[in-house]
Order: sequence, then structure tokens, then C-alpha cells
Amino acid sequence: YLSLYKYKVPSCSLTQQKLGAEFVGTFILVFSATAGPIVNQKYHNAETLLGNAACSGLAVIAVIFSTGHISGAHLNPSVTIAFAAFRHFPWFQVPLYITAQVSASISASFALKGVFHPFMSGGVTVPSVNHGQAFALEFIVTFILMFTITAVATDTRAVGEMAGVAIGATVLVNMLVAGPTTGGSMNPIRTLGPAVAAGNYRGLWIYLVAPTLGALAGAAAYTTVKLPDNTHSNQVAEEPVDPNP
Repeated sequence: YLSLYKYKVPSCSLTQQKLGAEFVGTFILVFSATAGPIVNQKYHNAETLLGNAACSGLAVIAVIFSTGHISGAHLNPSVTIAFAAFRHFPWFQVPLYITAQVSASISASFALKGVFHPFMSGGVTVPSVNHGQAFALEFIVTFILMFTITAVATDTRAVGEMAGVAIGATVLVNMLVAGPTTGGSMNPIRTLGPAVAAGNYRGLWIYLVAPTLGALAGAAAYTTVKLPDNTHSNQVAEEPVDPNP
């Protein structure tokens, strides 16, 4: 989901190492996030909602700390597009990153299908509410996620060393909120890969469009409230009031 941009912005010459790291990181995320619900289905709710949320959140933390310094650890096409839209990432690299993310998602999903067949359907995110409600919820939780990502990844005043924890915790909380109704995808390839492996495309458009719009809105919101680069949060903007006019 996710980037540690202020530590190392990917250079204009995209390397195989960066694409490889993005592929492996996305594979780990999709495998972990999808395995939780599959295990839940196979073993009669053994994981519970909290377990499913932890699978996603902890995987995000692990991948950001292990690959963020190589590829930025986007792990999510919506994040990549939002970063590019707000000039934190070059547009010409976007198709390559998305290709790596989609390939990793499909690979992880078919690996899960081989391991857990015939329980792959448990890992597919499908809405349990109407499409309008599902769209709104995926938009909102992705907005929250991207607002957090933009804050910790692009603002030098944020506590950058804790970026992975902040983003992973946000994923976990969003999963607890949206998991029972939409699966808490927040990521088009979290839904796309399992949908392809299981042959279940119900409501797929929601998970492709809503997270991308939510990510753009979240990045825009933080960009709007972000303090100027030469301003610190402890500075007082107003003139001090004279107690004896």
C-alpha cells in the first residue's frame, strides 16, 4: 500500500531490482491478506475478523520495512497513481509498477488456489451490501489510508521511522471497519488477483474505481492541509496579544 518516499525516491532509470522488489512485496501482501479469509473459511472462522485484519496490517508493515528502501513499496496501483498525480512519482514508471503489482497479485492468488483448493472463494472480496454502499465504504477507507500514506511518506516533519507502523495500523483499522461488508480491499489488485483465480468477478468494478478515487482524494486532502515547507507545527501564526492595550 505504500511508500517510504522521503528515504529514497526511485530514480528516473527504473531498475530490475525496484520492479523485483515491488513484485515480491505485492506477492507477500496479497498472499497474506487473502490467506487469512481462506483459512477462516476452511477452518470455520478460526481467524476471526481481527485475525484477517492482522494478516493485512502486519504484512504491510513487514513489506514496507523490507522493500520500502528499494521500490518505495507502493503495493497498490491506486497509491502509485495518486503519487504520480501529485508529483511524488514519475508518470512514465506507473505502467511498469502496475504491471509488477498485477502480476504479483495473480501469481499469489494462484499459489493460494493450489494450496487451499477448493476454498479459494473465501479470499475474494465481494460486497455484502448494495453497490452504492460498498463503493462509498471502499472510497472512504482508501481515503483514510492514502491520507496517512501521504503524511508519513512525503512530509519531512512526520515521524518517518514509524511510517510502516502507521500505515499498517491504518490498514488494520480499516479492515475492522470494512471487512464484514466489502472485505476491506483498499487496493484494486487485492481484489483482482483472487477474482481471476476464483473466477468470481461480482462487483469487481467497485474495487477498481473506488480505491483509486479514494486515494486521489486522500492525497489531495493532505496536500491541502500540509504546512508550508518552512513552517513548523509549533509555530504560532498569529501575533501575540498585548495584555495591556
